[in-house]
Amino acid sequence: DLLARLLTIQADCEIGGPHIYVDHWTLRAPTVDDQWRVARIAAEEIDHCRKFLRLLGLVGIDRSDIITRPRSKREVDAFKEDMPTWADFAVFGFLIDRVGQYQLDELEGASYLPVDDHLPTILREEKGHISYGEQQMRKLMETEQGLELVQAAVDHWYPVGLDMFGMSTSARAERYIEWGLKRRTNGEARRQYIAEVDPLITAMGLRVPDKLEGRRYL
Repeated sequence: DLLARLLTIQADCEIGGPHIYVDHWTLRAPTVDDQWRVARIAAEEIDHCRKFLRLLGLVGIDRSDIITRPRSKREVDAFKEDMPTWADFAVFGFLIDRVGQYQLDELEGASYLPVDDHLPTILREEKGHISYGEQQMRKLMETEQGLELVQAAVDHWYPVGLDMFGMSTSARAERYIEWGLKRRTNGEARRQYIAEVDPLITAMGLRVPDKLEGRRYL
C-alpha cells in the first residue's frame, strides 16, 4: 500500500506540471528556442509519468486514470495552481522541480529495486529543468519589471514548495523509512531544501519569503 501510494503520487506530480503549462506556454514562450524547451520539458515529464505508471503495473496496479484527472483532483496542491506569467514558469522550474528532485532522491537505493532502472535518467532530466528555470529567472531579472515579476513568483511558489514535503509530524513518513522507500522524514527533507534554496535566492538578489506562509505543513 505504501509503495502504491508513493508511486501514484509521483506519477501524478509528473503529469501535473504539463497539465498546468502546456496549453498556455508551449507556443507562447518568449522565443522559439524557449517554446522548444517547454515542449521538451513537457515530453520528459510525461515520460517520467509513463515510467512510474509502468512501475505500478509491475505490482499489478493500473493508475492510467491520472492522465486525464482534472487539476482540482491532483494529489499535490502545487499542481492545482495557475501559471499566468513566464516568471511563474521559470520559478516553478527553479523551486517546484527542485522539490521534485528531493522527492526522487528519496528513492535512491529504495527497497523497490525496479526504480533503479529509471531513476538516473529522471533525476538528470529534473536537474535540467531546474537549471533552465534559473536561467530564465536571471534573464527576466535584467529589467526592473522582470525582477518584480520574478520576486512575485518566488513569493507565491516558495511556500507552495515547502508544503509539498508534507506534514512534519507524518506517521506515514516514518513507515516509508521503515520499509526502505524513503531515507528522510518530511521535516528533515524540508529543512535541507530550505538550507539549499535560501542562499540561492539571496545570491540572485531576491528576497526569501516568510516561511510561515507555508504553515500548513507545521
